[in-house]
Amino acid sequence: MKTEKEFFPYNTTSLCPECKKIIPAEVFEKNGRVMIGKKCQEHGEFVDVYWEDADLFKKSASYFYDDDLAENAFITERPACPLSCGLCSIHHGKTALLNIVLTNRCDLSCWYCFFYAQKAGYVYEPEIKTIKEMVRKARAQNQPIGIKAIQLTGGEPTLREDLVDIVKMIKKEGIEHIQLNTNGVRIAKEPKLADKLKKAGVNLIYLSFDGVDKESNPKNFDFIEQILENCRIADLNIVLVPTVIKGVNDDQLGKIINFALQNMDIVRGVNFQPVSLVGKLTDKEINKFRITIPGAIKNLEKQINGQITKNDFYTVPVVAPISKLIEILTGNPQFKLTTHPACGMATYIFKEGEKIIPITRFIDVEKLLDLIKKTIEELKYERVDKVGLLKKIFALRKVVNKKNAPKNLKISNLLLNIFVNHNYDSLAEFHRKGLFIGFMHFQDLYNYDIERVKRCQVHYASPDGRLIPFCCFNVLPEIYRDKIQREYGLPIEEWEKKTGKKLEDDLKAQNVKRKA
Repeated sequence: MKTEKEFFPYNTTSLCPECKKIIPAEVFEKNGRVMIGKKCQEHGEFVDVYWEDADLFKKSASYFYDDDLAENAFITERPACPLSCGLCSIHHGKTALLNIVLTNRCDLSCWYCFFYAQKAGYVYEPEIKTIKEMVRKARAQNQPIGIKAIQLTGGEPTLREDLVDIVKMIKKEGIEHIQLNTNGVRIAKEPKLADKLKKAGVNLIYLSFDGVDKESNPKNFDFIEQILENCRIADLNIVLVPTVIKGVNDDQLGKIINFALQNMDIVRGVNFQPVSLVGKLTDKEINKFRITIPGAIKNLEKQINGQITKNDFYTVPVVAPISKLIEILTGNPQFKLTTHPACGMATYIFKEGEKIIPITRFIDVEKLLDLIKKTIEELKYERVDKVGLLKKIFALRKVVNKKNAPKNLKISNLLLNIFVNHNYDSLAEFHRKGLFIGFMHFQDLYNYDIERVKRCQVHYASPDGRLIPFCCFNVLPEIYRDKIQREYGLPIEEWEKKTGKKLEDDLKAQNVKRKA
């Protein structure tokens, strides 16, 4: 773990937004904000907001955790991150979530989306046997941990008529967690689909949800209640996924949390995603739409009347020492979340009556991490019997303030189950009674930091066996997403002839407009 003084400010590399060349960059503080500045010899200087709160960034930076390099790299010769990804031999960390694009077809045409089939000019839909090979190749690259979680995405994956068969196949391949990234329209219109998906092996619906009214959420507002009801009947959990755009729906964050709290019987979390600005934009346009993780959190804090604050949020690698301790205790390799501190922040909240209780109100996170770090160091250099080990684990209970904890949550027992029995089934109770709130900001060419790419743990599978970080796959589509899907896809006319379908029939709404 590094201190923020060791981490920030720092020099990095980035891409020129014009020519995509790798160029030097600096992440630095200015007027309380974190900025990224870079200069291309041909196209000049570029400066953009990296994070809107320097203090929060410094807090996040203090939890930086440097994981091992990739053990089974696909690209081994002269990697030039991010232009030769696959993963390469200079990548840190393993795959936390493997994205598999089932189709680039969609039944919507949102104004900020540029890669669905109708605009791309081709249809990409890998066959089941190809998907199986993608899963197996990804698992081989991630040994000895393997692949634990897969997200089926698109386009709109529910347009695949063989979706249930795909889920069954992936489950048979030994994948523990399968989530479906969808706008939910088909789940609303076909009442039995949610139940079929649940029985096939889908654990979670990752549901697009940009606001609580039709103006902010024209995509699926008319279907939301039916989506929730059909998932309730199927006992299929949901995470709401709002794309947050300044001036468009950044006034909706508190309302979205309240909506989630009202539906906690089926909604397990909200994962806000500040928009990645694609295409060629002017400085004025960037400033108009740009919002980063701290900006979104501050909006939420105001809109929820301070019941949740920025101090309740922690960056993703904060949990890495917990995995390290379990690895030492069990002697078995454990997956570690070691992404760059700027990639995301999260917390858990609980509801007791009308009161919202963030997890930080009853668990001293700083004290817990200090105790875990101390225990790790002690276990490195001393042999401890079972009694001594139990004493060390029981000491972790000191971080719990039972007086402030929700009455129906046995948090001390939960900690003991994790560290003593390694019983992760107990986490199910935690998830059922709590609401996860996350913020994940994918990059674009204007704020691109290659240090983040090197530590990305959200990867896309390619039919050729490569694993490609999210912020390569979508930010450099001419190298990755579009090139791969064009190579393994079919021209629209050929696809329509082969399938007997018309691509335009997919569209339920010809254009989902932004509000003025």
